[in-house]
Amino acid sequence: MRLADFIVRNMETILVQWEAFAATLLPAARHMNSQGLRDHAREILTAVAKDIATPQTREAQHEKSLGRAPEPANASETAAQTHAVLRARRGFNINQLAAEYRALRASVLRLWIDACQPAAPDMDDMIRFNEAIDQALAESVSFFTEQVEQARNLLLGMLSHDMRTPLQTIQLTASYLAALNAGEAVSEAAARLIRSGGRMQGLLDDLCDFNRTQLGLGINVVPRNIDLAHVLDNVVDELRAGHPDREITVDMRGDLRGEWDDQRMQQLLSNLVSNAIKYGARDTPVRVVATTTGDEVFVEVGNSGPAIDPRTLDRIFDPLERGEERQGRKGDDAGLGLGLFIAREIAKAHRGRIDARSDQTETVFAVRLPRGV
Repeated sequence: MRLADFIVRNMETILVQWEAFAATLLPAARHMNSQGLRDHAREILTAVAKDIATPQTREAQHEKSLGRAPEPANASETAAQTHAVLRARRGFNINQLAAEYRALRASVLRLWIDACQPAAPDMDDMIRFNEAIDQALAESVSFFTEQVEQARNLLLGMLSHDMRTPLQTIQLTASYLAALNAGEAVSEAAARLIRSGGRMQGLLDDLCDFNRTQLGLGINVVPRNIDLAHVLDNVVDELRAGHPDREITVDMRGDLRGEWDDQRMQQLLSNLVSNAIKYGARDTPVRVVATTTGDEVFVEVGNSGPAIDPRTLDRIFDPLERGEERQGRKGDDAGLGLGLFIAREIAKAHRGRIDARSDQTETVFAVRLPRGV
């Protein structure tokens, strides 16, 4: 018997074995009924049987092996994709999802081979069946991963947003204690709270911005006419106060006015200059240069120190990425690895860009910003 016909005629037997295996996938399956355990299994098997029975050219087979199977004609999702989304929502993990397909493959082939006895099973049907199961698994894994990523980003977004209120209470209380002049011990404790609260606020802001980008919302900007020279002066003054032992040289030339979000520009520049202070050689100055050419403004932030290796430089703007020399940092120098990523996203939101280059002489981050968004 051909495999496609066998699947259709023995659908219920196969589904019973699917359900029995799915029930073992704990804890997610513990309270699921038969309908939930069999979720979209019939539709997946029907699609597999149809695939096997459909003539296929060598070219089509090659395309499918590369993950480029034809999209469903009359549906926005395949049964395998919908199955993956529902499994993710019920708390299954990706290993359990893959195990369902592994068990299904073994179950169908075992039942079919037994039914073919004493004749040998058709080898082409077996190859086509494995191709169809692999395709369904690939579709499921892709949608499952997307669903989990979306749920994680929503959770992190809500968490970082909801933590702002208690953090603001802590900061206000610390400021109140500092204003009481209740003695040196209280003032020092209040100052530590204020510094730690400010750092936590920065981390939460980075996390909120990261989640906006992951959810496809991008960095929110409100452009208005500003002078980037004033923003840069404020950033450098603040960082000089926080790092009195480091030298920061600033060279600004030309008209640096344009249509930008001043708070976002401050965030971008602060991230770049702070990064240069953290990872540059302590005995050499951090160099900041701002110039203008026609409709664009250019800002370069450079620091001396060991060159960044090409592999690290290629992914330096990726979120949650740090070079080897950065991963061991703790305390005030530790972070989420989002500073350069967010700086790049802010530049993109203003239709600009940031490029990085590094050699034994200097590491430079170069920002290019159109004057109007």
